Amino acid sequence: MQATLERKPSMTCAEKPAVNWPWQVKTAELATENNAIKQALLALNKPLYVAKIDEGNGCLGISHHAGVAAGKVTSESAQVLAFSQALQAEDLGDEAFKQHHGVKYAYHGGAMANGIASVELVVALGKAGFLCSFGAAGLVPDAVEDAIRRIQAELPNGPYAVNLIHAPQEEALERGAVERFIKLGVNTVEASAYLGLTEHIVWYRVAGLSKNADGSINIGNKVIAKVSRTEVGRRFMEPAPQKFLDKLLSQGKITQQQAELAKSVPMADDITAEADSGGHTDNRPFLTLLPTIIALRDEIQAQFNYPTALRVGAGGGIGTPEAALAAFNMGAAYIVLGSVNQACVEAGASDYTRKLLSTVEMADVTMAPAADMFEMGVKLQVVKRGSMFAMRAKKLYDLYVAYDSIEAIPADERSKIEKQIFRANLDDIWQGTVDFFQERDPEMLARAMDNPKRKMALIFRWYLGLSSRWSNIGEQGREMDYQIWAGPSLGAFNSWVKGTYLADYQKRTAVDVATHMLKGAAYLQRINQLKMQGLSLSTELASYSVAN
Repeated sequence: MQATLERKPSMTCAEKPAVNWPWQVKTAELATENNAIKQALLALNKPLYVAKIDEGNGCLGISHHAGVAAGKVTSESAQVLAFSQALQAEDLGDEAFKQHHGVKYAYHGGAMANGIASVELVVALGKAGFLCSFGAAGLVPDAVEDAIRRIQAELPNGPYAVNLIHAPQEEALERGAVERFIKLGVNTVEASAYLGLTEHIVWYRVAGLSKNADGSINIGNKVIAKVSRTEVGRRFMEPAPQKFLDKLLSQGKITQQQAELAKSVPMADDITAEADSGGHTDNRPFLTLLPTIIALRDEIQAQFNYPTALRVGAGGGIGTPEAALAAFNMGAAYIVLGSVNQACVEAGASDYTRKLLSTVEMADVTMAPAADMFEMGVKLQVVKRGSMFAMRAKKLYDLYVAYDSIEAIPADERSKIEKQIFRANLDDIWQGTVDFFQERDPEMLARAMDNPKRKMALIFRWYLGLSSRWSNIGEQGREMDYQIWAGPSLGAFNSWVKGTYLADYQKRTAVDVATHMLKGAAYLQRINQLKMQGLSLSTELASYSVAN
């Protein structure tokens, strides 16, 4: 059977060779059958040489070995027409990112709130050489501390990160998280959902600064900032604002030396351009967002001339090797996956939710009001298949905008939401809300006592907050209220693995998924190199499947 690897009809070896390589390969070592060619292409740790075997029919073969031509091509040798260097999964991305975080791969498992990016997920990826952030957002400080201690016991030398989410409505949680991070020696955080800098993220960053023996600055507390807007990205690329440094100095949280050092370092080491992701998102396509953030980084670097330039990674919309390779080829230092990992066995989601996630298609997502920024009208991306959460959350937000208090809501409207959404009297829900915030954030509760509008917001947030917890624990009877964060990348992933063992959600492990994602990207890069040298490959040879 002749291999389905051939020259383009418009280009022949004699008339228009793509490259005049001065190399030859032994004819006996050439792979010419489909299976042998596929295996040769998949051997990413070896260079690849393509040569013409038969001048008559143009049949091509592949070898991993070649030598400099010693003379005229004979029947026992063939001239090399195309070449691809060895390129493995660990070769993709920015080497500085890998060294900085002590990882093998330019891959970051992004944080998913409420512990969905679980201890188990962080540990599994960390032990395999991948960085992953624990989903601390939405958890009380004590729960976060327990999780950090468990991660540190499993990964005493890293790598791991912990999520620090902007909480404008619950400042005590953000402050409490930073206190625990500093206390426990967490040296990497993933800052997400920030609308601007706060004194808490500045405190974390600056509190880790010190001077090395050679006079250079040691950055002990690393920050990976996830942004989707240039104005926010700029804040993280610039040094800490003086107003925050002055405030932290007056509180005794940083030293004078740290305040001075802070003027010479950016607020982050890495910037993730967060495109159309699950959860908090501005739905930006990374084809436009990534180059914009990279250009901003170059502008800031020219202005401040940092000894080490910030790195820019890409997250959101990456669910296939093709998307991963596109990000790397566009200049991403690393890639970030979240929605795809949520369906893996290590994720802190219920079996019901993970099974549902494995069926999601690209169009099965929509925007809904966010619990943590409900009053601000901020939205996040969730799954709409198999859930009425998005519709019900929007109903609550519309009522919040239309009325100034629970009492002002018409009786028939109140009755509907009590029966269909809360399944309880709103007065009882308020009492449960009081008990919840007494433990979580008493300051939040105090601000609502004499403010009917804020009280209404907290009651509505009861539903929005618990809906994600119901999904995580698999609350029976509440399936139609599950709030499941995901972007269209999950649908793309499900389409890619259809018909393979990874279509089964019970067989999806985070390390296996990440490995296939990067290996597939490296394979496709090899294919692209060959195509650019004039080769035409069959669909079977040109594609990468997890079955490989």
